[in-house]
Amino acid sequence: GYRLAGMNFKGPLSLVILPLLVLAVSPRGDLPVAHITGEGWSELTLADFVNVNGDENTWKEVDGVIQCSGTPVGGARSQKQYTNFEMVLEWKHETFAGNSGVFLWCPESAFTDLPPGSLPRQGIEVQILDLGYEENWEKGHKGEHSNWFTSHGDVFPVGASSMTAFTPMIDYMAGETAYTVGNPNSSRSFPTERLVRKHKEWNHYYIRAINGEVRLWVNGQEVTGGNECKPATGYLALEAEGAPVAFRNLRIRELP
Repeated sequence: GYRLAGMNFKGPLSLVILPLLVLAVSPRGDLPVAHITGEGWSELTLADFVNVNGDENTWKEVDGVIQCSGTPVGGARSQKQYTNFEMVLEWKHETFAGNSGVFLWCPESAFTDLPPGSLPRQGIEVQILDLGYEENWEKGHKGEHSNWFTSHGDVFPVGASSMTAFTPMIDYMAGETAYTVGNPNSSRSFPTERLVRKHKEWNHYYIRAINGEVRLWVNGQEVTGGNECKPATGYLALEAEGAPVAFRNLRIRELP
């Protein structure tokens, strides 16, 4: 398994006190249904999203689970725009090395006349990447670990969006081998813990996006994020990126 060797930060990852959200989720064992208390939370179903550039088979909802075929590559954006909010969701890749993500704060122009096969042009992406993606990288690079991405919840700006990463560079241990991911000038933020479960298993994300700052909790633990995001208002989007993926228990609460 992996353990953290050392960390290089541009900003703190102090735990935000969230008395109205239960985050006690073990990275092992059964994953509970996203548990939310307090007022102001709303359920998000597929009806709350617009199929931007997929076909009639790209997105469907069955028994409360949003199912994405992954093809054509593209996105489903929210019906409305959000500025400050907190959000929970569970996700599961159906295949080895699957890729997807949740986009935050996308401007309208990210989707205008977006052809099938194209991802949203702009936004902050909270990546949803199966562990097999890293495994394939290692196989294709003579056993070397990736030096620019992880499968454990990277957060980064896309297109003309910008963000200052909390963790632009980090050292991990794999057995007795230490390796570095990122660099001091990277806008991509890397997780301080590696908690994502493999394909066919559900994972839990809690995202807090407020005043241009994004923080991500993976399976109950805060791991990464960034601030100074621009723009810091816009649409959400679920990403289709070539592999089947499922989402459930999406909830959102807008904040002042």
